[in-house]
Amino acid sequence: MIRLFAAIDLPDTVKDSIQGICGDLPGARWVDLQHLHLTLRFIGEVDNGLFDKIKASLAEITEASFSLTVQGVGFFPPKRTPRVLWVGIQGDGTLARLAGEIEETLVLKNGIEPERRAFSPHITIARFKETSPAKIADYVTRHGTFRTETFTVDAFHLYSSTLTPAGARHRKEASYPLE
Repeated sequence: MIRLFAAIDLPDTVKDSIQGICGDLPGARWVDLQHLHLTLRFIGEVDNGLFDKIKASLAEITEASFSLTVQGVGFFPPKRTPRVLWVGIQGDGTLARLAGEIEETLVLKNGIEPERRAFSPHITIARFKETSPAKIADYVTRHGTFRTETFTVDAFHLYSSTLTPAGARHRKEASYPLE
């Protein structure tokens, strides 16, 4: 079995900008800079045969390259005790279309269960167990105007993820260029 997700990589300059706001929040477990990415679809665990089929079918997706900007800060879940801190994404709709094409390919061509939640593009930057909601709200207020340079997305990737006591280990399994 292999645990998979589809994602967009971030340029180092964008990662560096994000790293600039990571800190000053007691109890936050910050995501390692090398693991920052924009998840398009978490797929989950599949067997090797389905892995090969998914890998091949994602290559059939045709979409144009597009631009994104990382902007804003927030947390999930919004109306309960926060567990995840994220930075948001601003784009022109192409990102949602790409995520929709990936979803359709996974469900219709590979028999993967449909994603029940609406696509909500974000980059997870920290996780919480017992951080005070008031401290998180203060952090979000202080960094609410955060914004990076705009960057071009010219590919998406299929990653495998292995969970270890030290955290998840990601491995790029395939890359899919955009037109």
